[in-house]
Amino acid sequence: MDLFDSVGADDAGTPAARPDAPLAVRMRPASLAEVVGQDHLLEQGAPLRRLVEPRPDARIGASSVILWGPPGTGKTTLAYLVAHASGRRFVELSAVTAGVKDVRQVVEDARRRLVSTGGETVLFIDEVHRFSKTQQDALLPSVENGWVTLVAATTENPSFSVISPLLSRSLLLTLRPLEEKDVRALVARALADERGLGGRFELDDDAADHLVRLAGADARKALTILEAAAGAARAADQERIDLETMERAIDVAAVRYDRAGDQHYDVTSAFIKSMRGSDVDAALHYLARMVVAGEDPRFIARRIVIAASEEVGMADPTALHTAVAAAQAVAFIGMPEARLILAQAVVHVATAPKSNAAYLAINEAIADVRAGKAGPVPAHLRDSHYSGAKDLGHGKDYVYAHDVPHAIATQQYLPDELAGRRYYEPRQRGLEREIAPRLERIREILDGKS
Repeated sequence: MDLFDSVGADDAGTPAARPDAPLAVRMRPASLAEVVGQDHLLEQGAPLRRLVEPRPDARIGASSVILWGPPGTGKTTLAYLVAHASGRRFVELSAVTAGVKDVRQVVEDARRRLVSTGGETVLFIDEVHRFSKTQQDALLPSVENGWVTLVAATTENPSFSVISPLLSRSLLLTLRPLEEKDVRALVARALADERGLGGRFELDDDAADHLVRLAGADARKALTILEAAAGAARAADQERIDLETMERAIDVAAVRYDRAGDQHYDVTSAFIKSMRGSDVDAALHYLARMVVAGEDPRFIARRIVIAASEEVGMADPTALHTAVAAAQAVAFIGMPEARLILAQAVVHVATAPKSNAAYLAINEAIADVRAGKAGPVPAHLRDSHYSGAKDLGHGKDYVYAHDVPHAIATQQYLPDELAGRRYYEPRQRGLEREIAPRLERIREILDGKS
């Protein structure tokens, strides 16, 4: 069902939403002035502003755009603004449900309209990364010939999810995650604006804090939560949305992080230190506090990945595999199921043998480089492939490791100034207990002592 009226669109904005549309739809920015958090794309002369506010004598049909950014940052809004800036026909397809036949039908209709009336069509494809190569190929002729202005939205890196020919024919614009102040501004506007709640409710500060924390950087999620809370307040015949009403509306209890953020950082610190200290029960407790408080699961996953390398390291390399897999899974599973994935990764990291040897090793190596201890690369290790390199002695006397026993050649790899320097010292825990004697033997061969 269409949530917008077919008429009533402002020349410079989105079509008017029906009164019964969700709050996030009703509050969709009607002009560039209402867009928040994307100032880098909206400066005077910026490509996106030129698309939305074209010169009267300029035709922009060939300027197709790929909008890349996290959920709730305004990709769909910007697509509507581009479409309706000069009364262009707007057609929206979802890559989840549309097939090649649907794409070709839209393109053919757009081509006929362009030829017969000169009317331009904006084709908005949401989640374009879900389109197969065949489906994306079907878009190429229309983009190449300017039959449609393609505006495609994706939450995944287009370099990996969009075919190269389509990328090369489109302008790639990256949307930034919204900051907390941006989300608060959108919530305040929705409370006051007649398109939204029209000043009928007041939002308590602690309820607003909880809402913003739960929404993360997602404007759509923030407005959806606000609408649910307003509904709960209306049902209770009250004009004030307090924390209890907010909790009741979204069925999530607020674990209090104070405004200054001390509790946020304290809980995060305790979470990391519990994994480092191998107290799996404490780690799970702090994980639960962050989950219930609405902490961004991607933030939690990043901390687990860091801990897997910093605290566990080579004592159990599979901990990093688990943590990275968890971070990837959380990104496409989402809450509430993501809590299970996070818990599994926490249990692995917390119960694994611990070693910070790799962490200390890279820090010491960086300290030496910053102290100027670098020195020239040994001549036998230098690139010898370009013309004249061998005349300079590059590559001379280099020993190819695979040509000698154990594939370890007795030769110097560090610069002269650092010859014999040791950075990595494995612990006697976990896998590093096996690495230590092997490394000692390797170093003896490298130094010519065996």
